[in-house]
Amino acid sequence: MSEKKAHLTIDGKEGGIDLPIRSGTLGPDVVDVASLTANGMFTYDPGFVSTASCESKITFIDGAKGVLLHRGYPIEQLAEKSDYLETAYLLMNGELPSAAEKDKYVNTILNHTMVHESIVNFFKGFRYDAHPMAMMCGVVGALASFYHDSLDITDPEHRRISADRLIAKMPTLAAMCYKHSKGQPFMYPDNSLSYSENFLHMMFGTPTQPSKIDPIVAKAMDIIFLLHADHEQNASTSTVRLAGSSGANPFACISSGIAALWGPAHGGANEAVLNMLQEIGSVDRIGEYVKKAKDKNDPFRLMGFGHRVYKNFDPRSRVMQGICDQVLGAMGAENDPLLQIAKKLEQIALEDEYFVEKKLYPNVDFYSGIIMKAIGIPTDMFTVIFATGRTAGWIAHWNEMISNPYKIGRPRQLYTGYEKRDYPA
Repeated sequence: MSEKKAHLTIDGKEGGIDLPIRSGTLGPDVVDVASLTANGMFTYDPGFVSTASCESKITFIDGAKGVLLHRGYPIEQLAEKSDYLETAYLLMNGELPSAAEKDKYVNTILNHTMVHESIVNFFKGFRYDAHPMAMMCGVVGALASFYHDSLDITDPEHRRISADRLIAKMPTLAAMCYKHSKGQPFMYPDNSLSYSENFLHMMFGTPTQPSKIDPIVAKAMDIIFLLHADHEQNASTSTVRLAGSSGANPFACISSGIAALWGPAHGGANEAVLNMLQEIGSVDRIGEYVKKAKDKNDPFRLMGFGHRVYKNFDPRSRVMQGICDQVLGAMGAENDPLLQIAKKLEQIALEDEYFVEKKLYPNVDFYSGIIMKAIGIPTDMFTVIFATGRTAGWIAHWNEMISNPYKIGRPRQLYTGYEKRDYPA
């Protein structure tokens, strides 16, 4: 084992502090600064952009090379050969299931898709125009009030049951959010359908008309869930881990992740893409907006291009690009004005020297927004879809943390307020 160390010298004084350097399987080494507190100081890293907050075996990202691995498997291979539930099993258990294990897992998830009928009363308390993410935050957290039989986070079996319930019930709750906004009756799950087919059935089916689910659309929906299943220690996953470090139950932890995902800088990116397309309004105005995007002094930014982590092509967007063309063809949406704008912007981003040089390629949010628009999913539901897919990753990270020794999260601060002062006489 390597005994590499970093030596920290403070203000030129002799002695200093030796800090161990730890190496992972992949990625850069990390400097272990845990001993700094004992020496009367700690690090300052706003946004934790240079801080490894945990040790994990689940997902690896190399942003410079455009690599995304789940338990070692490239996302492109999982999208081609796997499906969402198999990927969820992989994230949770560390290995792909055998055929028998997968059948058992899929049946388990399908048997948990129903929600307690009292959940209907929760939805009755929301205004018809409540944002779907507001409803999801509340209802997912409220699930803890129904499942007292599996809230012992120290029991591996309880954790497994809670994970299965969350992954199974999220599509049901997501569809209920949509139905509530439309004033339509909720649709019960149909366990003869696949995970993605069931979601589309509950979203768009009605009691008076059997669901007609296009297999291309169902496949696209499954791919969207799969590509959003996990993305390492992002804001929402870190929030789930931080909430979990306090010993909170898994339903509360996932609800906290939903709240973090709701932010426009995180899960709202694909919704922002559609809002941008609406602002542009016409193919004839694309040149005007591309010029604005290139102007550093103009506040306008093209949404859905480039990525904070990926300094190259987002590997998920390559997969989504092909699915996008298939869905547009299947839905006959090629002539939709907004989608025409999107396809023209895509062409410019892939060919224009400015975008190519800065590697501002279309990302997964760009294509997923276009696909969901074509399917008929309203923009305020986009982040709910994201949350549904990401639940597998959230619960896998929560379980990984709880299964190993951990400490309650307690970041420190650089205090810049008043020094001690007396209350005025």
